Amino acid sequence: QVQLEESGGGLVQAGGSLRLSCAFSGRYTMGWFRQAPGKAREFVAYINWSGGITYYSDFVKGRFTISRDNAKNTVYLQMNSLQFEDTAVYYCAANIGTLSTRPNTYEFWGQGTQVTVSS
Repeated sequence: QVQLEESGGGLVQAGGSLRLSCAFSGRYTMGWFRQAPGKAREFVAYINWSGGITYYSDFVKGRFTISRDNAKNTVYLQMNSLQFEDTAVYYCAANIGTLSTRPNTYEFWGQGTQVTVSS
């Protein structure tokens, strides 16, 4: 059983920054997703095992950066220029190799961390 644990969420003013972390174990493609109240879970970004391939949703491209440190078993999501619309619970997820934006292709999920952006 793969355990994932997110941290780093909180309350930030619009235009501010946060960095989310996710501790993981194993050799996986890692993704970040988010879910706002009343909305479906949506893809944010993914990164492959080596860190050489990343991909972002259009609404975070240029503002968010996904990275990983395999020596520390941690994946990060640096979020800059945060907007009110970025308010959501953010989840990290892992899958065995598939580079995918679809939540149902990720086998393992963390519990989520709340990000709230005040306008």
